[in-house]
Amino acid sequence: MLETRDLTIRFGGHVAVDHVSCAFQPGTLTAIVGPNGAGKTTYFNLISGQLPASEGQVLLNGLDITRLPVSARTHLGLGRAFQLTQLFPALSVLENVRLAVQSRRKLGLNLWSVWLDHRGTLRQARELLEQVRLDDKAETIASSLPHGDQRKLEVAMLMALDPLVYMFDEPTAGMSVDEVPVVLDLIRALKARQDRTILLVEHKMDVVRELADRIIVLHNGRLMADGEPEAVIASPVVQNAYLGVVEEVAA
Repeated sequence: MLETRDLTIRFGGHVAVDHVSCAFQPGTLTAIVGPNGAGKTTYFNLISGQLPASEGQVLLNGLDITRLPVSARTHLGLGRAFQLTQLFPALSVLENVRLAVQSRRKLGLNLWSVWLDHRGTLRQARELLEQVRLDDKAETIASSLPHGDQRKLEVAMLMALDPLVYMFDEPTAGMSVDEVPVVLDLIRALKARQDRTILLVEHKMDVVRELADRIIVLHNGRLMADGEPEAVIASPVVQNAYLGVVEEVAA
């Protein structure tokens, strides 16, 4: 469903992502791990279009989307949740999700269509808020939510888009112990559908071990390892060059 071929970006003389080639299949969850500065979020930014590639390609269902803007990639089925939340801060929780539902239904600014489907979009938005346990905060202004709730709201907005590819960049960062299971349960449910591709950047190795079908390891922008979790974690190369850093972060 998703593939990168020799994907590369340079900032001056620094190569942040260095000819990374990977293919990601529907029904799988791939964890992308590596120490700070390894290129994980930059790789995400190249895939989702926040950064332009210096070399290489990004393909979605065989279509070269390397030069397409973020909005076009989103409409083709790439969905991204950020390490820092991306919300409409002055709008209510419900309105944030409703706008995402409306975007998915491609109602745009056609006011007649919006009016006709208003009840339907609101109903779906409320259902999504129930799933992330924010239904009791539907009328709250998004900017006033605690950080953990803002993360859950962003996940609800991403689910409203129902993309082919879900990209989660440290989805549980900044959440309390009580909040983390809500987001992990949602990711498990998406994975159980078996028809979506999920990419997950995550530092917590217990989460990676539980959820991932596959791990890829980036180090200095290069693909160091790629395979089933147990094999990658046990790899001498990863053990010597990387895993100690992960375990220290996870601890």
